[in-house]
Amino acid sequence: MDNSCHALCRALVTQNGLQPEHVDISQSVLYTSIMGLLLVTEKERELKLGTGQVGLCNVGNTCFLNAIVQCLSHTRGLRDYCLLKAYLQDKHSNQEPVLMNEFSKVLAALWECDSGDSKVNPGKFYRIFKEAVPYFSGYSQQDAQEFLRFLLDRLHTEINRRPSQRPAVIPNKEPTYSRFRISEEAFAMWQKHLDRDDSKIVDLFSGQLHSSLHCSICSHYSDTFDVFCDLSLPVPKVTFFTSFLVCADDVCLCICVSHTCCINTEQSYMMMLSVVKKSEYGRIVTLKECLDLFSQEEKLDKENSPMCDRCNRRTESTKRLTIQKFPRILVIHLNRFTMSRYSICKSSVTVSFPLTGLDLGPFGPVDCGPVLYNLYAVCNHSGTVNMGHYTAVCREEEGWCCYNDSCVSTIQEEKLQSNQAYVLFYELKSCSVHRK
Repeated sequence: MDNSCHALCRALVTQNGLQPEHVDISQSVLYTSIMGLLLVTEKERELKLGTGQVGLCNVGNTCFLNAIVQCLSHTRGLRDYCLLKAYLQDKHSNQEPVLMNEFSKVLAALWECDSGDSKVNPGKFYRIFKEAVPYFSGYSQQDAQEFLRFLLDRLHTEINRRPSQRPAVIPNKEPTYSRFRISEEAFAMWQKHLDRDDSKIVDLFSGQLHSSLHCSICSHYSDTFDVFCDLSLPVPKVTFFTSFLVCADDVCLCICVSHTCCINTEQSYMMMLSVVKKSEYGRIVTLKECLDLFSQEEKLDKENSPMCDRCNRRTESTKRLTIQKFPRILVIHLNRFTMSRYSICKSSVTVSFPLTGLDLGPFGPVDCGPVLYNLYAVCNHSGTVNMGHYTAVCREEEGWCCYNDSCVSTIQEEKLQSNQAYVLFYELKSCSVHRK
């Protein structure tokens, strides 16, 4: 029976007349959908889940891992895909998906019905992940967003629907897109991407960015399209220093905006930090400001500008980014850590973000209507660059829960907004444009 099901699916997806031209569905997606239905029918049961409100043990500075896993655990499309083990029928490679198996085991333990365990140990999953990505070996502190990128990439590699190696073929001459509309060129580039990389990770997390380069000499527009799994947004800079010090011998004069006082060095230093802290924590920016800064037109000089296709030389130009294809799961990284000349600095500015109805339509194509997303998880970072801690906040049916390693507690919705928000997870609610 199993062989018959596989044969039926393969026969369906190989029929030339199955898909009309330009329909946004790959053969492998269709195959996976059919197999998913067969799998559920075969088991003759619905997926039974517990509350999912279970913590994760910290096995040695692994709060970054715990926070991201909790956020992914609440990504329903990925969670159900893992718990049903649909990837076993999905993947093209004959190699065992070791990391995906262990990741699925962790999710299964978190969502087990009537589980008596108050916490789950992700030690084996982390060990296998470090074998695949040695960069994370050891017990030093790691960045949660970097871990998320590496994890999704490794999971995608194991469950890719496309073969890792394909026989060499004589490439056809690349079409000239000058006669095509931007949407047609973007669609062609996306299909080209799916020919190499096509998995559940791509289905959920991947989108497409459109980079438009405008030459100031000949007014030629050059368009490129890149795939993204998260949007790394800059956090607008604010003026932190509202005070400075004038030192003479052992006495330091602290000059502030509000007052002037003559105190000793230690007191003056503490007062300066106090003023700076008030200035930094008092400034609130919006997520829209971060998106505006990300998508604003950037002027490039000759040294930093790529070659103009028409001028055939480097010229002054302007560059702008827009979202061409919107992902089902939108991951937003608030880039709080910036490199200065001698050190890494962290911005502690509060970024306010909508819980529902985040509209990315203004950052899409010109004719794009509303594209609405709802928040379902947040990865927070508290502390400094060298000493920090990650936690997760996830939406449940009855409200929001905070996941602090093995501890799970409820949290009020109004407390979600803080200066610790680092990675935001949004789910697509509605989209008024055709998602190519």
